[in-house]
Amino acid sequence: MGQKKVLVVDDEEMLVEFIKIRLEGNGYLVETATDGTEGLLKVEQTNPDLIILDIYMQPMDGYTMLKELRKNEKTKDIPVIMLTASGKKREVFEAEGISDYITKPFDSQDFLTRIGRVLEQGKKSDK
Repeated sequence: MGQKKVLVVDDEEMLVEFIKIRLEGNGYLVETATDGTEGLLKVEQTNPDLIILDIYMQPMDGYTMLKELRKNEKTKDIPVIMLTASGKKREVFEAEGISDYITKPFDSQDFLTRIGRVLEQGKKSDK
């Protein structure tokens, strides 16, 4: 089936590097972006199997990027895991069709388990 491609979109460089190392060490191909604008470009370029998306970034935040993904026929079914320090907006993102929601800081093994579970479920249209 080939390696799964994961796009990590977050403006915290050290966290992105940590996630990238963990994912690559577990056989994933990883692309990164530092905000939603760059993230949308990377989605077009790489067609990831999963997007891990931070909420609070500038100039384009994760919520805006998620809305843009859902409007595009090519990207609307890509699974998204929201990553944030605040669990307050969970219901909002679930209404937008996210696959999971992880609050920082997180346990890296639980993180990997959740990623595996989301990827097993596949794209939303496959459910």
